[in-house]
Amino acid sequence: MHLNTHTLSLLGSALLLAIGSGAAQAKDWPSGFSKCADQAGTCKIGSETRQVSFGAKDKWVVKNLQGNVLCDTASFGSDPLAGQAKKCAVGPLASTPAPTPTPTPTPSPSPDASSEAAPAGGWASYGAGTTGGRGAASNAIYTVSSAWQLQEALKVKSSAPRIIKVYGSIDMESADNGGKFKNSSDQAARNALSLPSNTTLIGLGDSAQIRNARIVIRNVENVIVRNLQIVNPCDIAPVWDPNDGSSGNWNSEYDGLVVEGAKRVWIDHNTFTDAPVTDDLAPVVNGKTKQCHDGALDVKKAADYVTVSNNLFELHSKNNLIGSSDSASEDDGHLTVTFHNNYFRHVAERAPRVRFGQVHLYNNYFEGAKSRPVYAHKYSIGVGYKAKILSQHNVFEVSGASSCKDVIQNPGSSSKTGAIVDSGSLLNGVTLKLGGDSGCSFSSAIGWTPPYTAKLLPAASVRESVKQNAGAGKLQVR
Repeated sequence: MHLNTHTLSLLGSALLLAIGSGAAQAKDWPSGFSKCADQAGTCKIGSETRQVSFGAKDKWVVKNLQGNVLCDTASFGSDPLAGQAKKCAVGPLASTPAPTPTPTPTPSPSPDASSEAAPAGGWASYGAGTTGGRGAASNAIYTVSSAWQLQEALKVKSSAPRIIKVYGSIDMESADNGGKFKNSSDQAARNALSLPSNTTLIGLGDSAQIRNARIVIRNVENVIVRNLQIVNPCDIAPVWDPNDGSSGNWNSEYDGLVVEGAKRVWIDHNTFTDAPVTDDLAPVVNGKTKQCHDGALDVKKAADYVTVSNNLFELHSKNNLIGSSDSASEDDGHLTVTFHNNYFRHVAERAPRVRFGQVHLYNNYFEGAKSRPVYAHKYSIGVGYKAKILSQHNVFEVSGASSCKDVIQNPGSSSKTGAIVDSGSLLNGVTLKLGGDSGCSFSSAIGWTPPYTAKLLPAASVRESVKQNAGAGKLQVR
C-alpha cells in the first residue's frame, strides 16, 4: 500500500450549499468517485495510485492509495464521522504521467503561489520575513471545500508549516457547520476561522470564496492569506447605540479579517466585498441604515510587520481600522503596516484610518463618488491619534472631490491628530497638495523611514496596473 498527500479534500466534488438555499441531499463520497467498499470491507484500487475517499454524509477524508486497502479508520488516519457507518470510493488518478520528452526545451513550470513568501517592498518582509506554510510536509497540505473540512484543517495541533487550499465556496452557515445562525451567541461561536502560526490559506482557481466568516489572525506569527473572495460577514443582531454620534448609530460585530497582536502577516490578492448583502438592502430603523457590517480588514492590539497588497476592497463603509481607539496606548510603537497596489472601489471611509501606526501607503488606487446613493465617499485616509503615515504615488479618482481635505481627514478629535507626508500622489489628475489652503494641515514629523525599498510606479501608471492586477483569481495555485 502506497500513501501520498493527506488531504481533507474534495477535488472534483460538487460545491456545497449556496447562501440562502435549502439543505441538499448528503453525499457519501465526492462527485466523480465510485464506491468500492463499505466500512471494514476491502477496496480494490489497482496498481496505479488513485484518490480514495472514506466517509459519509458530506464528511470524508481523501488519501492517495493503491493496491487492496481495508476501508477503515486505520487506513485513512482519521474518522470523519465518528459512530456512524462509512464508505470508501475510488476517484481519479492521483497524478498524471509526465509528458514524453521531446528534443525541444520545455518551459519552466509556473510558480505555485501557495509556496511564495512575502516579497520585499512591505513590512511583512522585514526581519525574518513572512513565509507562511512554505515547506509544509505532504501530510500538512490540505484541500478543503466545506466549512467542516476547513475547521478540521485549522484544528490540527502543530506549529509546523501548513498550507490550506480552498476549493469553491465555503459558507459557515452550511449544513455541515450547523446551518443558519440562530442568534448572536450562536453566530459568535460558529463564524470564527482562527489561523495558527506558519500557515498559508489560499484559494484554488478564480472562484474560491469564504462567506459568513470572520478570519482571525490573533497572537500568532508568520501567516499568509491569498487569492480568496472574502464576503464581509453580516451581524444578524446589530445593536442600536443612541449615544454614538449626534443622532445614534447601529453598531455591528465581525470583521472580514482581523489581525490582532500578530506578527509577520501578508494579506495579498484577495477581494473583500459586502455583496450580495450591500447596505442599500438594509432597512432604515431609528432614522439610520441598520448596518450589519463592521470592518473589512482591521489591524489592532500591537500587531506588527503586516503587508496588505494587491487586494480589491469594494462596496463597504468602514473599511480598514489600524489601531482600535485613542486610548489603546499599547499600540504606540507598533502597528507597522504597508498598504500597496490595492484597489479601493466605492469604499466610504477608513482606507485606512490610522492611530499610532507607522503605515506606508503607496501605489494604491481609490475610486468613488461623493454623491453615490450607497457607499458615498466620505474620505479615504484617516490621520488619527499619533498616526505616522508615509504616502507615495497614490491615485484618487473621486467624483465631487476638489482638494486634499476631501480625501484625507482626521475623523476623530481635533486635539488628537497625527502626522502624514505625501509625495507624487494625484487627485483627479492633479498633484495632491497637503498643507497651505488644502485643508490638510497635518504635522509632517512622521519620524521613521521604511526598512525596505519600495518599487514605486509613477502615479500615471497606477490606475491601469492596479485595476488589472488587484483582487482574487489572479494567482496560479497548484
